[in-house]
Amino acid sequence: MNRILIAEDEERIASFVRKGLSANGFTTTVVADGRGAVDHASSGGFDLLVLDLGLPDMDGFTVLRTLRAAHVAIPVIILTARDSVRDTVAGLEGGADDYVTKPFRFEELLARVRLRLRGADHTAEPTVLSAGELSLDLRTRRARVADRTVDLTAREFTLLELFLRHPGQVLSREQILSHVWGYDFDPGSNIVDVYVRALRRKLGAERIATVRGMGYAVGR
Repeated sequence: MNRILIAEDEERIASFVRKGLSANGFTTTVVADGRGAVDHASSGGFDLLVLDLGLPDMDGFTVLRTLRAAHVAIPVIILTARDSVRDTVAGLEGGADDYVTKPFRFEELLARVRLRLRGADHTAEPTVLSAGELSLDLRTRRARVADRTVDLTAREFTLLELFLRHPGQVLSREQILSHVWGYDFDPGSNIVDVYVRALRRKLGAERIATVRGMGYAVGR
C-alpha cells in the first residue's frame, strides 16, 4: 500500500485530499508546515508528497529545494493556488514532478498521483474498468454496454469512472460531489441526480442502482 504525505496548512483542503486518497486505498499523513514536510519526506517512509506552496515557516519552493539538495528522490506533486506560468516553471525546474492548481477536482489529482506512483514502481494501471456487461476504456474515454459503444461527456466519464473504481460500493451524493466536482461543491445541489439520470439514459437505467437514503452504486 502506497504511503502519501500531504503538506497542506488549509485544514479543509488537507481533509478533503486525505479522505479522498484514503478512500482509494492509500495510507496518508498530513503535515501543516514546511519543516514538518521536510522531516517526514526525508524519512524514507513515504512514496509521494503532495506539496502546497504557501506553507508557514518554510514555503513549498524551499521545501522542494531542500529535499532535492539532500538527494531525496520522493515524487512531488505541487498543489497550489498560484497558477502563473512563472510559478509553474519554477516548481517544475525546482524538482517537482507535477503541478496542480486550485481549485481542482479530486479525480484530476488522483489521476496524477497514480501516474507518478506508476512511474516510480512500474506497476501497470488498468486501462479498462468493468462491472458485468458495463466497461469503461480510460484511453478512449468511451463506455461499452455489452456490444454497444457509448460516447460520454467529460463529466459523465469522470462520474462513471468513480463508480467503476468502486464496484458494488454505495457512494453518497456528498462523496460523488467531492470527487467529481471538487472541494468547493454545494452540498445542496441536485447536480449528481441530473448526471446519474443522464448516464442511465445512455447505459440503461438498471446499470446504476439507487440505494434509498444512502446514494448510488454500480455493480450491485
